[in-house]
Amino acid sequence: MAAVHFAKALPSLPSDWSEDATFVTHGSLSAPVHRSIEPVGPHFLAHARRKRHSRSFSEDERIQAQYNVKKVEDDDSGEISEDEDPRMLTSDPKDWKNQDHYAVLGLSKYRWRATDEQIKKAHRKKVLRHHPDKKASAGKSQDDGFFKCIQKATEILSDPIRRRQFDSCDDAADREPPSKKAKGNFYKLWAPVFEAEGRFSRKQPVPKLGDDKSTREEVEEFYNFWYNFDSWRSFEYLDEDVPDDNDSRNQKRYVEKKNKNQRAQKKQEDTARLRKLVDDCLALDQRIQKFKEAEKAQRNAKRLAREAEEKRVAEEAAKKIEDEKKRKEEEEAAAKALQNNAKKAKEAAKNAVKKNRRVLKAAIKDCNYFVDGTASADVIDKSLSDVETIQGKVDPDELNTLARSLEAAGKDSAAVKAVYTKQIADLIAKGSAKATDFKILA
Repeated sequence: MAAVHFAKALPSLPSDWSEDATFVTHGSLSAPVHRSIEPVGPHFLAHARRKRHSRSFSEDERIQAQYNVKKVEDDDSGEISEDEDPRMLTSDPKDWKNQDHYAVLGLSKYRWRATDEQIKKAHRKKVLRHHPDKKASAGKSQDDGFFKCIQKATEILSDPIRRRQFDSCDDAADREPPSKKAKGNFYKLWAPVFEAEGRFSRKQPVPKLGDDKSTREEVEEFYNFWYNFDSWRSFEYLDEDVPDDNDSRNQKRYVEKKNKNQRAQKKQEDTARLRKLVDDCLALDQRIQKFKEAEKAQRNAKRLAREAEEKRVAEEAAKKIEDEKKRKEEEEAAAKALQNNAKKAKEAAKNAVKKNRRVLKAAIKDCNYFVDGTASADVIDKSLSDVETIQGKVDPDELNTLARSLEAAGKDSAAVKAVYTKQIADLIAKGSAKATDFKILA
């Protein structure tokens, strides 16, 4: 390397400068260290490349630029690689509203999911491939129509508002719902459909369709979300261009009103379309039938339990009524039996009294009224009168005791009379009778 010489002299020291008075030592130099220095870096590599291939600066820069372009294309081809439709290459840039901007940039498989970085890479790749200057250097046609389509696609997709308007009308991103006769896994067939429709939701995240293991709450949340879907689709991208001419104010207002009505109509049609889509999915969802059967079984179980409880209560009430009826019948039977027994006892006592009275009268009759020979009518009347007086003064028990005593005495007149005499004495002693009440037996 050549040495560089400066012709300018160093300034002289001030006249009052003194080494002892002015110079101050702040530190000392470090000890020398031996280091190996190697030529490295991009500039050395560029110098070495030029020397090796005997290139000039301009020639090396041109070759290196071509290499960098190819490297960018190779780097992007892994993520953004899509065959170009020959018909798309001849698209009219003036008809940009009808062109598929994602397809122009090679992002058809990403579409609304494409990131800003992917859009930038796709744009760089397309520009490097279809730039008019590159076509001219390659001896091809200098038609820049498709290049303008690339620029317009990048302009729209790089603007969040305009990209949102285009995504609102991007039918190519829709997934057609499976038919009712489609065979296959229900959840794998329908999940992509709702995933595509979910891009229009104001509320994020969008509930998933789930699978056959989803709970009833999750399934109801999913269908409630879609039946009350809040879409941001505006369909402004399809508006007719509004004239900017100040002389056409009426025409401008007419076009604006027409665009507004068309957007409202498309919004209504899209809502009806989505509602039918959800209805079709709901009709094919086996989980709904399963939940209905489980709910029906639960209702039946509750009904059966309620009926069993009502039956048990009714049986208990019937048994209680039956027991009460049986108890009353038993009480009535017991009361009736008691009454019958009392009646029988009363009749038996009455019959016993009658029998005992007959015994009393028979005993005095058998003793010939206690006279020798034939008893006169007067003796008989007075004797029977005394017997009736005794019968009227004693109770049934005393009467029974008296009858037994007379039966024991038999036809012995003295013994019979002694029994009567003792009974009369007892009545007089108790004050139940007087001696004057008896005419013969006293």
